[in-house]
Amino acid sequence: MVRVRFWGTRGSLATPGPTTLRYGGNTSCVEVRTADGTLIVLDCGTGAHRLGQALLASAGPPVRGHLLITHTHWDHIQGFPFFAPLFIPGSQWDLYAPGGRGHHLEATLAGQMEYTYFPVTLEQLGAAIRFHDLIEGELSISRTQIVTHYMNHPALTLGYRLESDGVVIVYALDHEPHGRAQPGKGDVGPPAAGVPTMHREEQRHIEFLAGADLVIHDAQYTVDEYPKKIGWGHTPAEWAVDYALAAEAKRLALFHHDPLRDDDALDRLVDLCRQRVVSAGGRLEVFAAAEGQVLELEGQGGRAAPRHRQVKAEVTDGVPAVAPTVLVADDDPTVVQLLVESLQPDGLHLLTAADGETALRIARSERPVLMLLDSHIPGLEGVDIVRSLRGDSDPYFWSVPVVLMTAKAGPENTAAGFAAGVTDYLPKPFAPALVRARVRAWLLRGDASTGRRM
Repeated sequence: MVRVRFWGTRGSLATPGPTTLRYGGNTSCVEVRTADGTLIVLDCGTGAHRLGQALLASAGPPVRGHLLITHTHWDHIQGFPFFAPLFIPGSQWDLYAPGGRGHHLEATLAGQMEYTYFPVTLEQLGAAIRFHDLIEGELSISRTQIVTHYMNHPALTLGYRLESDGVVIVYALDHEPHGRAQPGKGDVGPPAAGVPTMHREEQRHIEFLAGADLVIHDAQYTVDEYPKKIGWGHTPAEWAVDYALAAEAKRLALFHHDPLRDDDALDRLVDLCRQRVVSAGGRLEVFAAAEGQVLELEGQGGRAAPRHRQVKAEVTDGVPAVAPTVLVADDDPTVVQLLVESLQPDGLHLLTAADGETALRIARSERPVLMLLDSHIPGLEGVDIVRSLRGDSDPYFWSVPVVLMTAKAGPENTAAGFAAGVTDYLPKPFAPALVRARVRAWLLRGDASTGRRM
């Protein structure tokens, strides 16, 4: 049996008060206790304060545990300096978070605890802390197998799939659907379809959730709210239902509640999502995660997660010795400038082109590790460039990631692009931070799949 307890369920900003009493106002923090007693904590938002006090009260010091952080936005780490077990000598904690290419968890947490912000520095904590910077892959904690998976968010973000004692739990926060410029424009089927989109990254996300006994999923917005929030990195609750239905999950916990959504509004959202399940003819159990809620899970285990991620998830090195070459091709100089300014801080060697023929020539001569191509660039269309590269005699171009930037990324367009060999789509308009995070994820995936060290 695996025991799950929610200590913080809110997203973006803690909102304690009379209107959030039932579902809670603290930000993300979930306690998982496996059958062998292993303690795994998912995220360290403000809910971690009460968790820490409860751990000391129930078990007494010292405390041994593992903290998995999805990303280091404040609502996911703000409880860290207030997590009491970290102050206790003899306690041992392993901390995990997405890293690589010079971005390290220890430095980020130390920055949050500088004297300017907090009276105790990271070095002054009494517990023994080991830091693990992760990429997409697999790792083990005691008898628990964990698969990490990149989310679509304006910061490098990992979701975690935990498989322990026949129980599968997926924690998928701060994720925005891929390739959906506008909801209701054909990218999403009717409620009865239960299939979010044909986008490959969406299918990969569904595989990550496959057969889970419990999916804890970002559901910050509604479909009606989402058009004003595109690029913010969150999922409409209705689409979280579609994901879980397509993945044949058993339970869905709506999570990362919007700070503006009070208890009564969450009740209405749950009703709406349950009606969506009924319309789809599904048997998915849907509820909104509530602070203090406890679940005891005994499952037969879901379908195994995709086994194309057998790289060890931990990153042990830092910045690559040679700056990776990335090609940006777009005839709009404003777009090119935006991308260059967004990506330069990551130490990349950036090449640019304003037409298709130049982009193809640069690609063949410079062999970039990643290409961002405008779909309607003059001379050669983006898809034509991809077809040419995939048919090249040099095997290097058969698998190098190519991301197509387009304002038309509906199912028909994406299906045609993927058939031509497009790796991913980047819908226009896009937020610079979202592009930067996606590029980091693609580069780190490439390092893992080719065996290159960071």
